[in-house]
Amino acid sequence: MTQTILVINPGSTSTKVAVFEDKNLLFSESVAHSEEELRQFSWVMDQLDFRTKRVDEILARHNFDMSRLTCVMSRGGMVPPCASGAYRITPDMLKYVYAQTIDTHISNVGCAIADAIAQRTGIPAFIYDPVTVDELSPIARITGFPELPKVSRGHALNTHAMAHRCAEEILHKPISECTFIVQHLGGGTSVWLIHKGYSIDMYSDDDAGFAPERCGKLQAMDFAKLCYSGKYTLKEMTRMIRGNSGLRAHLGTSDAREVERMIENGDEHAKLIYEAFAYGVAKGIGDLATVVNGKVDRIILTGGVSYSKMLTDWIRERVEWIAPVEIMPGEHEMEALAEGGLRIMNGEEEAHDFVWKS
Repeated sequence: MTQTILVINPGSTSTKVAVFEDKNLLFSESVAHSEEELRQFSWVMDQLDFRTKRVDEILARHNFDMSRLTCVMSRGGMVPPCASGAYRITPDMLKYVYAQTIDTHISNVGCAIADAIAQRTGIPAFIYDPVTVDELSPIARITGFPELPKVSRGHALNTHAMAHRCAEEILHKPISECTFIVQHLGGGTSVWLIHKGYSIDMYSDDDAGFAPERCGKLQAMDFAKLCYSGKYTLKEMTRMIRGNSGLRAHLGTSDAREVERMIENGDEHAKLIYEAFAYGVAKGIGDLATVVNGKVDRIILTGGVSYSKMLTDWIRERVEWIAPVEIMPGEHEMEALAEGGLRIMNGEEEAHDFVWKS
């Protein structure tokens, strides 16, 4: 039976939609959302109707008959730490994402959009490799604060997909025989050590170098003082950490293309900040290489910002002594979601049940 799969991927400033027939892409479209449009929403879940309408408009523009769909796949958000793979979108999952008001992620709204469409059409809906995929080794979890063990969260979907692709297409080996460091570069960043198919260590966008919209790791004492200075509420501080820091805080924009234009026009301050971005990324990659004693098959740079040759050249200069660097630009999350959905619907993979005890 042919599977027709709708894929939904909400990003911080865009909504991406695609329809696949088995592995074949029928159409794909991304709608950008301006800062002015998004400013009216104080919480990611407030965007449900706004984002669902954009999805419906895309499908209408392509004259797509919704009755053809066999399942809906969405990028997964900040659910509790979990193993990689597929999870059914259930009432418990929706209750969970609606209960999260601090440290939220725009992907949280994705499962609500998918559920709304699934309810209309009578088909199943799933998330796949959510941002909280956590397969860290026990030693990687230990920090100096016993009450704050390290957790894994980031771009699991795209980084795992690129590791699989590199293993198959470049090394011609099963992923279980490979070791990769995969750096995702987007509005946020994360870097993953994928060893024998498992992401045994990683840095998210608040414990490695800063990103276009994220703060990166900070010196703890100074940060604690700022948090208790009375200048910011908890909600304001979380918005700064994820959304209003990094390149945006330094240069007034999180668009790498705009930053490069500033540099081309002779802005030395912009050049310093942009190179500092690359510098922090390289340090995160170097850190993870020590976990496997430097025995890395490939370093992969992926995500939308990895289209920036200026940035990737700076990163490559600092890390290619560890392993060859593969530039696999863009976000391949749509294909990864569709392929996950296809495996589920064809019975090649079992979806997990999401259970939340409030």
